Formats: sequence, C-alpha cells, structure tokens
Amino acid sequence: MTQKKSASALSMMFVVVGNMLGAGILALPVNLCAAGFYPSVFATLFMWILMTFTALIYSEQKSLTFSENADLPTFFQHELGNAGKWVTIVANLIILYGILVAYLCGISSIIMSLQSTIPKTMVIILYFGLITGLTALGMKMMHRCTPYMVSIMWITFGALVFMVVPDVSAAHLKDMDWTYIPAGLPVLLMAFHFHNIIPSICRTLDHDRKKIRTAIIGGTTIGMIMNLTWLLVVLGALPLSNPETHIDLITAFGKNDPATIPLENLLQTPVFTYVALIFAVVAMSTAFMANGTALLSFMRDLASTNFGTKNKVVVWCMSFIPPLLVGILYPDIFLVAINLVGGVGECIIFGILPGFIVWKYSPQGSIRKYSGMLLIICFALVLIIELGQEFGLLHLSPNVEYWTHHTK
Repeated sequence: MTQKKSASALSMMFVVVGNMLGAGILALPVNLCAAGFYPSVFATLFMWILMTFTALIYSEQKSLTFSENADLPTFFQHELGNAGKWVTIVANLIILYGILVAYLCGISSIIMSLQSTIPKTMVIILYFGLITGLTALGMKMMHRCTPYMVSIMWITFGALVFMVVPDVSAAHLKDMDWTYIPAGLPVLLMAFHFHNIIPSICRTLDHDRKKIRTAIIGGTTIGMIMNLTWLLVVLGALPLSNPETHIDLITAFGKNDPATIPLENLLQTPVFTYVALIFAVVAMSTAFMANGTALLSFMRDLASTNFGTKNKVVVWCMSFIPPLLVGILYPDIFLVAINLVGGVGECIIFGILPGFIVWKYSPQGSIRKYSGMLLIICFALVLIIELGQEFGLLHLSPNVEYWTHHTK
C-alpha cells in the first residue's frame, strides 16, 4: 500500500516538473543576465517560495479541485463576482495563447540555428502540425508519457551541464546589478508555472493532502534546482557582452534567442548542438501538450457558455489558429511572449488572485491574513513593472549599447 502511494505522488511530481520546464528555463539566463548570478539566485529562490505557496493555496480550494467541470473563471466568479470571472478569462487567454506562441517561436529559432535552408515559417507550421496532433491525444496519454519525457529532459539537461561546466568562469559570476532583477521576474513566474493542472493533480491523488503537498513541493523544488543549475552554467560560461564575436548574453537578449543558441556558438560541437535540440524540443513539447490540452478544455467551456456551440472544429480553431498566426507573423518574439505571459497573465491568476483568496478567508490579524496581503503586493508590483515596460513608461531591460561599450 505504501509503495502504491509513493508511486502515485512521485508520478504527479514528474507531471509538475514536466509542466514547469519549457520555455521558461531556456529564457531565464538571457532575461536575468544583466542582474548577475547572485541576484538571480536570490530572485529565483524568492519566486520559488511565492509560486509554491500559491500552488498550495489552489490545491486547498475544494470547489475547484473536486469538480471535474470546475474551471478558474467559474471559481473566481463565485468568489469575486463577474469582474473576477472576466479578469480570469482575459488573463488565462494571455497565458495559454502566449505560452504556445513562445514555444512555436522558441523551437523555430533553435531549429533555424542548425540550418537555414527551410524558411522559418515552414518550420513553425511543421512543428505546429506535429505537436497539435499529439495534443489531441489528451491528458491520459500525457500522464503516461510525461515520466518518460521528463526522464529524457533530465538526461539531456545533465549532459548539457556536463559539457558546459568546463567553460564556466568565476569572473563571469562576479558582476551584479540588483536594479535589473525586476526585468527578470516575469520569466521567473513562467519558470515556476504549472498551476493550471493542480485540479487534475488533486483528483488523481484522491485529494490526499499529504501526497498533494509532496507532489507540489517536490516538483517545484526539483524545478528550482534545475533553474539554479542552468543559471550557474550559462551565466558562468557566457560573457555578458563580447563586441568582437557577439557570442554573449546581450546579443541573445537582443535577438530574442533561447540560451542554448549562444552556447552552441560558444562550444561549436555537434554533440552539444543536438543534445540541446533534444532537450529544448522535449521540454517545450511536454509543456505545449499540457497547456494545449488546458487551452482546448478552456475554449470548450468558453464556446459552450458564451457562444452556444460545442463544435469541435470551432473549438480547435479558436484554440490553436490565433497562436499559429502570431507565431508566423512575429517569429522573433520568444522573450517578448514569455514576459507578457509571466508579467501579466500568470501574475494575475497565479499570484494576485490566490492572494485575495487567502486574505478573504483568513482570520483577522492572523499571519495567514498578512501573507495574503504580501502576495497581493508582491505580484501587483511585478504586474505594474511589466505593464510599465510594455507601454514604454519604464525601461528595465538590459541596455545593449551601454553593456557593449562598458563591459570587457
């Protein structure tokens, strides 16, 4: 009996890790590069605590986790009225559309770095056709495949770290500038995002609180360790700026490239190139399938409730055509899409709104009440900073020209 429980919790831990690791881990070093290694470690640990806390909050909501048909808009309509419902719908669309766009652009950028004969648009279309076909197989297939795919991610991730470690330089880890940390917080939010599958996790584990906490805390801890390890090797191996070769993090930031692309240019070994490709494709595809399945379910409910249709073709088109068109029209917005997803959509649904739930139902003057207020304040600041940058009112992104001329 004990072995069965452990296996069940462990299986869901794999699912958590599989949903967390995707575009976020590939974008993290590029977005946090100007802050430096040690500030990035602090920010990663801080966001790990906050996102794990909000995940546990959602797992405690019985009206959300016990019903097979429950969704976040309905849940927040009950808690906060119609305003809560529509805020959740808009934020959820930003998250799910934005994540799929980021995966399409990220995969195409990595594949295009290996060859230039196939047009980028064709790469996006071919990958889109393959991955949406796999997504159609549904959650049951995902639960069966995820442990194997996560295992492949760990093996390839370990191989990447092993190959990059010899190029890590302590000198690259010394520089730091805490003022750039806010610019990386949206990506950190996405790097710890898996909250949309929490109801499924709770039902799969028969609402056993101990197993649910084990799966959530264990999964986010593994993800945190992998994120920190990746930050160490990437920030340690690549210079912030190199005007001569342009093999650096600032160039990757300017091109909206994942971290594996400048590493490929640095190492220039076919083994690293193809291992990096396998890691990126498996990581992003696992997360694409999970979020694509969530988007289909969300659109099915949205179309049925608001448009009076359950037509599968209509639901599929509403789900996948918009991100495909955005990916084709703007194929170089990998980092932009991630920042918008984390800094706006996830900040609202998986940060501010859980804070309201804690604040609303906690006893007056209790530590938990204050923790809810702290969540609201922290995530509201991230949202304000991201909106300020999106509307050009605030500039916290790395100053490419400054770093090019003032760093060695």
